[in-house]
Amino acid sequence: MYVGRNLSALSMEPKSSWRDKELGYFHYALSQSAPYLNAEGVTMLREINEEIKHRGGLEHPEATWTSGTHTVTD
Repeated sequence: MYVGRNLSALSMEPKSSWRDKELGYFHYALSQSAPYLNAEGVTMLREINEEIKHRGGLEHPEATWTSGTHTVTD
């Protein structure tokens, strides 16, 4: 289960200040509901996608002892 800031709180901040887990979770949630989003929701999903691309994606190139190769978004 996602534990973190809600979308109302995050919408007041630039996407560049969002954590990876927040980007991943809301990317997944908005992508799943994409057919039902209004123009504002589609814009938010596009901005999230752009921020993920800007960061080079959410996956880590290799696993470490403390983390796997992808971000778990719950």
